[in-house]
Parts: sequence; structure tokens; C-alpha cells
Amino acid sequence: MEDYETSPSVTVIVPVRNGEMTIQPLLESLQKLDYDPNKVEVIVVDGNSTDRTQEIVKEYPVKLVVEERNGLNVARNTGIKSGNGEIVAFTDSDCIVPTNWVTKIVENFKDPQVSCVGGSAEALDGDFVSQYADNSIVRLMPGFTKREELEEVKPFFKHPAGCNMAFRREAAEQVGYFDENIKYGFDEVEFADRICRAGHKMVLDPEVSVWHKHRSTLADFLKQNFQYGKGSGLVLKQNKLKDSVSKWSFLGLMGFITWLLIVGSLTYLNLTGGSGIVFWLLFAFTILPLFVLASVYAYRALYNKKFARVVVYPFIDFFRTLSFCFGQLYQVVSNS
Repeated sequence: MEDYETSPSVTVIVPVRNGEMTIQPLLESLQKLDYDPNKVEVIVVDGNSTDRTQEIVKEYPVKLVVEERNGLNVARNTGIKSGNGEIVAFTDSDCIVPTNWVTKIVENFKDPQVSCVGGSAEALDGDFVSQYADNSIVRLMPGFTKREELEEVKPFFKHPAGCNMAFRREAAEQVGYFDENIKYGFDEVEFADRICRAGHKMVLDPEVSVWHKHRSTLADFLKQNFQYGKGSGLVLKQNKLKDSVSKWSFLGLMGFITWLLIVGSLTYLNLTGGSGIVFWLLFAFTILPLFVLASVYAYRALYNKKFARVVVYPFIDFFRTLSFCFGQLYQVVSNS
């Protein structure tokens, strides 16, 4: 920023637990920001790590706060309350930020009606799972191609990524901070939704970007989606259709349960000597969606030449969806 005299102060909050393998590159990148260093404070909130995380953090000119309670949102709230910045920005310990990250965030807050800013999260590594996460029909994390100003959170990633978001401090305090009961996912979506419902505007800006180290194995990736589903189910249980996030969760869960009932019934009828029409109905509800997905990837392959994705990606899409939906269902019926 050219005019540091009028630039707002910024608190960068990094929640972490046992992040010794990734946090050093992040801290290095945060030392290279092009924003006035006198107006940026970095707070690392450590969730009682048992590895060398705290030792590494102490090597850098940042504030270390140890939080013994569990939960990502607990760490985020602790960071907000420990800082003084007018703007609070969040990234994760497995990210790397570009030099203009804070500058691009602050540019969006020139509009006094804007109280929430979100940006894209791109894969840091080139492994197979990371590339799938960024190039699937439904990305793992938001990736924006144009700047949008919104008055509400909408489906299909019209919300910030938890590893790349910022809020006005006064707005965060107004809505009551992050919900500490949400520990699995949808934490940032629920919070951004409350910010918007309080009358604030949200900006999604592709120029606000970070690199994120995605899960590197398919098993970890599917487990992550299961956790996201649990977060969605918890928001549904807590908010009971009072907000847009819980309404989407409800519609998605009802669609999944309906699909399970139809496929289960058709499978039973087919195994007990059903007619040909039963077989084709079962085909339509199971195999046909994979062909539809493959058709989309085939169209993309005409341009990106990634023909192997046509065969592999639809199956990952299928199992990823199942993981998410079973996570939703598990959370809704459980007592936790």
C-alpha cells in the first residue's frame, strides 16, 4: 500500500496443532509481506502441540498464544481476542501466502460496507490428489475467477475459504465470534453467513490468493470430506433451517437419503427377480451419473488434454460425495 498513514492495522491469525512439517514456510512468507510491518501483527494460536511447532514459531517475530482447549474455532476466537488489528485475517499453518496477500485483502475493505473478504486457495503440490482437489467439478476449496460482491452466502463456493479469509474486527464482535461447537467443517461458512445476515457485505476476490497443501492420499482426502459432512450436519442440527447454510444442508441430506432409499429398493427388487425395467432404473440411479460426470471431464479434456481424468475423476467424485453425505447423516443422528 502506498499510503500507510491511512491504512488499517491487520492481525493475521494462524491456528495450528502439530504443524512442525509445514509452518516454517508459512512464517517465512509472512515475513515478506509488502504491507507496512508496523501495521501487521501475526498471532500463532497453538493448540497445545506435542511436536516442535512452538519451538519453530519462537524463532520468528510473531506472537505465540497457547490454547489448551480443542477446536479450530476456539483457536480463531482466541486469536481475535489476543490481537488489536482493525482487520483480522486468517490462514492455515499448511499454507504459503504471496507478498501482496494483506495488501489485496485491505484494498477490498476500502468500501465501509464490506466486512468479509475471501479469496482462492490453490494446491501447493502437484501430486495426484492435490490436482484432483483443484480440478474436479466441485473443487475442494474455493477458487474464484472474478471479483464478486455479495450480500449473502450462496451454494457452490460463494463463501470464503477458512485458510484465506478476513473480517472487520467490529463485525466479528458484533455477531459473537466463531461458533466453538463446530469442530469439523463449515465453520467459516456459518460465520460468514452470520456476518452477511447482520447487514454486512462480502467480497470474493481472486486476487486474494494463497497456496494450500492439500491432503496427499485419497484416504485422507475422503476422511476430510467426511469431516466436512459432519460440520454440515452440525450446522443443520443447531440452526434448524433458520439460515441458508442449514437449508442447503437439509436439501442435500434429503436428496442423499432419497437416493439411498431408491437404490436400496431397486437393488432388493433386482436381486429378488425384478423385471428388466428395475435393472434399467437401478442403472439410471447408479451408473448413469458416472457417465454424466465423465462427459463433463471429456469436454474439458478437449482443451486441457487430461484424458485420464475422464476415467478416474468420476469415481473419486462419487466416493467423495458418499463420504460427505455419510458424514452429514452420521452427525445428524448422533448425540455429539
